[in-house]
Amino acid sequence: MITRIAHKYLDYQYREVDRFINHPIKTQEKILDYLLRNGEQTLFGQQFNFSGIRNKDDFRKQVPIFHYEDLRPYLDKILVDKQQNVLWNKPVKWFAMSSGTTEDKSKYIPVTQESLTKGHYKCGEQMLAIYGRANKDARFFFGKTLVLGGSKQINNIGDGIFTGDISAILIKNLYFWAKFSRTPESISLLPDWETKLQALTDYAIRNDVRAFMGVPSWLLVLLKKIKADTGRELTDIWPNLEVFFHGGVSFTPFEEQYKKLIQKPDMWYWETYNASEGFFGVQFEEGSKEMLLMLDSCIYYEFVPMSEWDKESPKTLTLDEVETGQNYAIIISTNGGLWRYMIGDTIEFTSTNPYLFHITGRTKNFINAFGEEIIIDNAERALSEACKATSAQITEYTAAPVYFGDNNNGAHEWLIEFAVEPHSLEKFVQTLDEALKKVNSDYEAKRSYNLSLNLPIVRSLAKGTFNEWLKSIGKLGGQNKVPRLSNNRDYVDRLKAFAGQK
Repeated sequence: MITRIAHKYLDYQYREVDRFINHPIKTQEKILDYLLRNGEQTLFGQQFNFSGIRNKDDFRKQVPIFHYEDLRPYLDKILVDKQQNVLWNKPVKWFAMSSGTTEDKSKYIPVTQESLTKGHYKCGEQMLAIYGRANKDARFFFGKTLVLGGSKQINNIGDGIFTGDISAILIKNLYFWAKFSRTPESISLLPDWETKLQALTDYAIRNDVRAFMGVPSWLLVLLKKIKADTGRELTDIWPNLEVFFHGGVSFTPFEEQYKKLIQKPDMWYWETYNASEGFFGVQFEEGSKEMLLMLDSCIYYEFVPMSEWDKESPKTLTLDEVETGQNYAIIISTNGGLWRYMIGDTIEFTSTNPYLFHITGRTKNFINAFGEEIIIDNAERALSEACKATSAQITEYTAAPVYFGDNNNGAHEWLIEFAVEPHSLEKFVQTLDEALKKVNSDYEAKRSYNLSLNLPIVRSLAKGTFNEWLKSIGKLGGQNKVPRLSNNRDYVDRLKAFAGQK
């Protein structure tokens, strides 16, 4: 009876999903109108004459594209000068500290009550509805959901304004009824990563955990600790374990490790695309890595073709103008007070009916030192092939160019932490190289006859090196991660130096 009621509720929530799938352009037009009406009397809206905007073309003409550096003066008016009505006509009480990489400075992303309720939480419910539609036998709601969120504590910076990791903000403001089935707030918001790991372990082994939610790399650390501490298989500890809702980083490098750790053939893995700036996508079908673009979460989308990325005033496309098979950078306008904001992520549409996509990387996470234009999607596919060919499993990796020298051509240097070492590193390198040629014609051209690029250089780092380095610079846990690809050698050289000191 309870199961039937729960699934009826999920079916009811799915009606909203069905509505925007069937009316995608109309949905986006309504959202743009809603955003402009609410932004009209703000400082930003007056500066860019929102009252004179009649359609999407006016919007594109009158409002420039904003990067974080462009947005910062407006944020300072709220954070430093304690002004309101700057970017949105409702109070901005929260700022998500988005580090994303190991850069020293955090970005402060504005979060409003509306962006939480009409965005993050609404999409969270729709995520469960989409999953429930795929898994008619879902029973996760009868047990606990183990949530591994960020480790940045909530900071009160005065006048009722708080900063913190986006996952901490979501946990802090979660509906009271939703908190009963999740990891207690007293544990989730612990600021110290290692203290949190122990508290989560103690909590998890005492409860009927049926779902996980978090970043694959960090949850893997927790699950390995639980197995090591208890000496038991995870399926013995949690016989009703059903699903892992994951996001933050690609699941591909971790998939085999999870299947080995959780030996449960009917375990579900469901991908999400949720960031500090908003909730953008959810896996749409079982066994598919394609995600559905969430179109009714009060986010208005625009897309920049790859050919426009380096231009000062790039051309943008709206939803009705995109095509499948093209790499786009995402531009968003939101009820959190972000206007034509470039978040730095790139996607490729695989369908426009409905709008399905997969994440291809970051506008700043790529290698293009020699015109090869390697993006994360290329890297993930090639590494997967290399692992299959050599029975290897990867925990973490990063790669950067090796520049031309007096006696050498260029190359790509890969620092990889293996959970299972390849049976032949030479074969791993060769397979990686051949796979990159298959998925990227520019790389193939630069590798021809070793004229510009030599074979990749792969260095295996000791287990735990990535996390130990992050800990040494105060970036362990939460949303922090080493960039997968970089067009400079900063991260690679720092990691190599740290590994050498060890």
